[in-house]
Amino acid sequence: MNNLLFCSCSSSIVVLLTGDALYALRRGVSDPENVLQSWDPTLVDPCTWFHVTCDADNRVTRLDLGNAKLTGKLVPELGKLERLQYLELYMNNLMGPVPAELGQLKSLVSLDLYHNNLTGFVPPSLSNLSNLKFLRLNGNRLTGRIPRELTKLGSLKIFDVSNNDLCGTIPTSGSFSKFTDESFMNNSRLEGPELMGFVRYDVGGCK
Repeated sequence: MNNLLFCSCSSSIVVLLTGDALYALRRGVSDPENVLQSWDPTLVDPCTWFHVTCDADNRVTRLDLGNAKLTGKLVPELGKLERLQYLELYMNNLMGPVPAELGQLKSLVSLDLYHNNLTGFVPPSLSNLSNLKFLRLNGNRLTGRIPRELTKLGSLKIFDVSNNDLCGTIPTSGSFSKFTDESFMNNSRLEGPELMGFVRYDVGGCK
């Protein structure tokens, strides 16, 4: 009986934390099309909310909010969705930085934040996402260098940071050896690629 009680309480805590994380996103954005109208914190199970997919354990595995006309900021609470596999927030008007806490989403397969208005650096913490296959950050206003740490993402199949304001040089080691120029185009301050170590990674004035 005690074990059953412990399991039940643990599940309730997980659902509560999941709901809190999702509702933090709702509070952080403006939603003119009311696509998040079903995200009601008084409902016990956030798996009943639209645009949210869960697994058999009622843990969120997908957020599908592409082209939803959302305006606002990504919230660090998203990093609490530890079973999340797909974070689809492309083609909105999201502003501000990409939270470093997204690097806690160890199950993430796809991170699609393209065609927003995001600023700041690409977080090196994304290198913790060992299952990541698709990382699309193109069409934002991101600055700074491409983190070298990302080259260790062995599962990465698609990487796109085109149409930003990145600088420094383009890494070519690890998983980056297979990406073409299209992944990096239209970054006027980006140099490279690094060839046999002749192009320095630490380019002065890259901020």
